[in-house]
Amino acid sequence: MHFILRFNYRREHMSQVFKQDLTDTSVRPGGIFFVELLMPEQCDMPGRDTMVEVLTKYLGPVDCFDHRRDSAGFAPQNYKVHYEDTDADIPPTLMVTNCEKIDKPVLDDFDRSQVWDCPNVDELLAECQYRVFATDMLASGLAAKERADMLVKYVDALLELYPSCKAVVFGPSRKFLSRESIENHPDKEVTRFMYYAVNVRYFSIQGTNDMMVDSVGMSTLFLPDLQYHFHGVDPNHVVFHAYNVLNYIFEHGNIIGDGETIAGLQNGEMNQDIQWKVQYEDSLIQPVREVLDINMGEYASGTR
Repeated sequence: MHFILRFNYRREHMSQVFKQDLTDTSVRPGGIFFVELLMPEQCDMPGRDTMVEVLTKYLGPVDCFDHRRDSAGFAPQNYKVHYEDTDADIPPTLMVTNCEKIDKPVLDDFDRSQVWDCPNVDELLAECQYRVFATDMLASGLAAKERADMLVKYVDALLELYPSCKAVVFGPSRKFLSRESIENHPDKEVTRFMYYAVNVRYFSIQGTNDMMVDSVGMSTLFLPDLQYHFHGVDPNHVVFHAYNVLNYIFEHGNIIGDGETIAGLQNGEMNQDIQWKVQYEDSLIQPVREVLDINMGEYASGTR
């Protein structure tokens, strides 16, 4: 299958075709979360005491077990992963690398086509020639909301530590956000993880009237991403539906079973009188991952 992407207003006159790449298995449930902090000039890593102070401000007590020219490592003591084999509770690891020159594009054309929340993405990518990587490690054993809470606070701390940072790329969803949109986002609770780290994407299928909406990023928390293959519905309404379902899953956990039904759409609004069947299957578009496929009834395309 080939698919052509809808472009936002920056590329509304362009037509670019991408192919499926079902060899892309880069997303692993519960895998390492990372961000790339983009900045126009090279900067030094903040001092050890400064990093401990700022991280403690956002995350509570942290132990700094490593601080060198090229990396720093911290263990946030308020977050613990229980290991049954040793009956020990151990904090995850937060790592920060030194600021480095960007030697290849941060986003490829496929990823750039799915940037919806930053109209000046091209300008920021051209301006920012340096980046800092920050990751979590050994965090997959945290409960979903606990890990999400740690990660959004980690991002807030990083923005304070790196005031020259102008944009952030979130892995593995490749969500691209400007510094201002993160700092000014009205949600200051753990649910902002959905805005930071989960990307809802849109595609139109070449040569057909079919469309696709899917999400990337939920698997970091061992929660399912969504997939819609459909026709005849305003895709903006489907994106609205997707965010509602994703927020429900984030709030309540993965409680939607294979073959169950969820509320569908009518006139762009969720309607309990319309029930759409769901099932778990492999994604149709890269990266390959298990998704909760939403069968939109009379509007559904493809086979299941």
